Amino acid sequence: MTLILDEYSLLTVYTAMAVYTLAFVVFAIDVAKRSARVPAAGTVSEVRQASADGGTTTLQTTEAEPQKPRYKFERIAFSLVVLGWGMHTTGVVLRGLAQGFVPWANMYEFSLISSAIVIATFIVMQLWHDLRFLGVYITGFTLVTLGVATVNLYVPVKPLPPVLDSYWLIIHVFVASLGTALFALSAGLAIVQLLQARREAGKKSLGFLKTFPDVEKLENLTYLTAVIGFVFWTFTLIAGSIWAERSWGRYWGWDTKEVWTFIIWIIYAGYIHARATRGWRGTRSAWLAIIGFAAVLFNYGIVNVFIPGLHSYSGL
Repeated sequence: MTLILDEYSLLTVYTAMAVYTLAFVVFAIDVAKRSARVPAAGTVSEVRQASADGGTTTLQTTEAEPQKPRYKFERIAFSLVVLGWGMHTTGVVLRGLAQGFVPWANMYEFSLISSAIVIATFIVMQLWHDLRFLGVYITGFTLVTLGVATVNLYVPVKPLPPVLDSYWLIIHVFVASLGTALFALSAGLAIVQLLQARREAGKKSLGFLKTFPDVEKLENLTYLTAVIGFVFWTFTLIAGSIWAERSWGRYWGWDTKEVWTFIIWIIYAGYIHARATRGWRGTRSAWLAIIGFAAVLFNYGIVNVFIPGLHSYSGL
């Protein structure tokens, strides 16, 4: 039964990847359509009014056209993302049922759950602000993560290592995944901010950027998502310290994973401080957000897999 559930889990993950691929293509088509689109001019109407000498004067006024509905390709792509996330989540649940505990005890499972949370965060964020213009970035990032997970990191279902047999596994890793998801969104917004800043400076740029939010709005969105992610990452550090004391008898050691988690915290703390109190705006703050997420990726792809330490079980 365990093997069958794991096989079904893999099947649903592969199906989710296929749906995400379709979403990526349709989002790319939407971007191409945006590039080709020319903003509609307002309609000109004539207004006649009486003049002082008894004659009439004709005035021309420009009326803005009503805002057109969202791009249909964007709506289709977003619907595919929701469908893909449903399959993706099903794969995560089946993997958990196959082994009898939460499915994030190794790098393969962490990749599944963290990428699912990235997509879930992207979907939920639409309730606050329309971020569907990040669709190509989000689906592309998720496809790469799942591709690496299924090809290079997959391991069969196995018993839970004793060091992970704790309710802190549920709390620590889940909150870390939430922080990672928000940092991923923040980095995507920062990249778009840099591109938009170039366009608004009058330099050669990509055509679709004219349909995206302006630099100021992008910068504020980058900052807000990073701040929320930083809160979750702070809790990750605290939860990890408590778990370390329960498992190894100390709150802090100089294990590579612990050090890199703290480095990530320092980078984002510096980003938030510099922007809030030192007046760092524009490209400097955007680059700090991108550097922070690069550190997250290094922690995920290099530290977890290639550098031995007390957390080496995460590479199994």
